[in-house]
Amino acid sequence: MHMGNIPFILLKGLMMKTELTCPKCGAIVEKYLNPKPTVDIVIHDRERGLVLVDRKNPPYGNALPGGFIDLGESAEQAAVREAFEETNLRVRLTGLLGVYSAPDRDPRQHTISTVFIAEPLNPEQLRAGDDAAKVAFYSMEALPALVFDHAKILADFKGVLYGGRSAAGLTTPW
Repeated sequence: MHMGNIPFILLKGLMMKTELTCPKCGAIVEKYLNPKPTVDIVIHDRERGLVLVDRKNPPYGNALPGGFIDLGESAEQAAVREAFEETNLRVRLTGLLGVYSAPDRDPRQHTISTVFIAEPLNPEQLRAGDDAAKVAFYSMEALPALVFDHAKILADFKGVLYGGRSAAGLTTPW
């Protein structure tokens, strides 16, 4: 479908693209409101269980470690960094669980999350970091209520853990 010279597109009442005019030179500049790239990390230790953080900032509640990908950083680098910042754990990424992109997955803004599976290399050093009020290992059979879409992510992870679903391999050693 041809959109012609429409200066913006509306999606659910949100302006997704707009044209701005530079006040100095008069040039037209397009501005896009795009989803933000994020990572979440399912850190699982066979003996201790699954790592969850109790969030220090809104939305409050239990969640997987994760956060925004910084400019110049790969998704894998962001996952390793966020895991350490929030849990003090060094991790080895073992697989890619999936990409989660529902526009309402995060109440703050539209995000697209690449979700990695990881194993902790120093599980005895688990402690709350920058965005976590507390952090702990939980049994997969006794998980607390979760924020965001993390219950869906963990349902998918259970499929990998207990069979019936596979995780994608990683092409880089992390």
